[in-house]
Amino acid sequence: MPTKYSQSTPTYVIFLFMFKYLKSIVGIGTTLIALFVVSTQALAQENLLNLYSSRHYETDEALYTNFTKLTGIKINRIEGGEDPLIERIRNEGDKSPADVLITVDAGRLWRAEQLGLFQPVKSRLLESRLPASYRHADGLWFGFSARARIIAYSRERVKPGDIASYEDLANPKWKGRICTRSAGHVYNLSLISSLVNYLGEAKTEDWARAVTANLAHTPQGGDTDQLKSVAAGECDLALSNTYYYARLLKSHKPDEKAVAEKVGVLFPNQGDRGAHVNISGAGVLKHAPNREAAVRFLEYLASDEAQNYFANGNNEWPVVQSVKPNNAALAALGKFKADNLNLGTIGRNQPTAQKIADRSGFK
Repeated sequence: MPTKYSQSTPTYVIFLFMFKYLKSIVGIGTTLIALFVVSTQALAQENLLNLYSSRHYETDEALYTNFTKLTGIKINRIEGGEDPLIERIRNEGDKSPADVLITVDAGRLWRAEQLGLFQPVKSRLLESRLPASYRHADGLWFGFSARARIIAYSRERVKPGDIASYEDLANPKWKGRICTRSAGHVYNLSLISSLVNYLGEAKTEDWARAVTANLAHTPQGGDTDQLKSVAAGECDLALSNTYYYARLLKSHKPDEKAVAEKVGVLFPNQGDRGAHVNISGAGVLKHAPNREAAVRFLEYLASDEAQNYFANGNNEWPVVQSVKPNNAALAALGKFKADNLNLGTIGRNQPTAQKIADRSGFK
């Protein structure tokens, strides 16, 4: 035959040309051709998943490998930064090959939702296993692992009873003693969004101004950097997600173990609403060419096996309540009261949170 194909040419396209060629010489009917092409295309879709992921954790490899072993569905993965991946999907439009976006923080899931990137998924399995507060009401996205935003403190210079809530960070006694990453980072924006829900916009802005006045230096670096700053005596308090501290607890590196020994952590607001909790989550994309495989992948992420990988691989809590991970670092953090605010609310408050951060000078 005169037509040539590259390795990237879809199998069903090759068969289509083959059947057209055969029809021209032996008279195979068009109905048979159509049935064969449809069935071949469905088979190709069933065995392929295009995943766009902003989770940069090596331990997630086990998730993907075991999903393929269980289902036979091959995963093609594109990794990138959270916001660039969202922009890529938006720019690709209806030609996007992406089936699933998996990312961190409800704020980013909300942004993808607002751009119309997701399609609704109706799954009894997901609805029965995932708490309502950790998934979109219309099935546009689902949370599969949880992390809390904690306050880290110097064991040498701060007593646990000296601070009990996020609101306490605004107390003038902490002037020059607080470290945090940028307020514009989604982890802090989501915390501010939760405060907007409980305190209102005006009081949250007062809080942000006071915390800015209490900073030891201009926000810089990630959460691990803040923990190291506390251990080094550059500040006495810091905000961090739990899994960063858990990594230090589990580390075999002497310098990292030393940080964990010098730094204590507490879960804020245990006397009222509970500690702010956020998620890693995923959704099926609007133009997903392999929708069935995409839904199967989301349902796999809610399985006991996958939930344990989240916990033991990246020190995040399972969101399926019946799953009890065997993770010494998570166990060492102890039990705590979590804020059960629906994460959709945190997403909706993101624009207000950003305005508060900008107006308050909390950079």
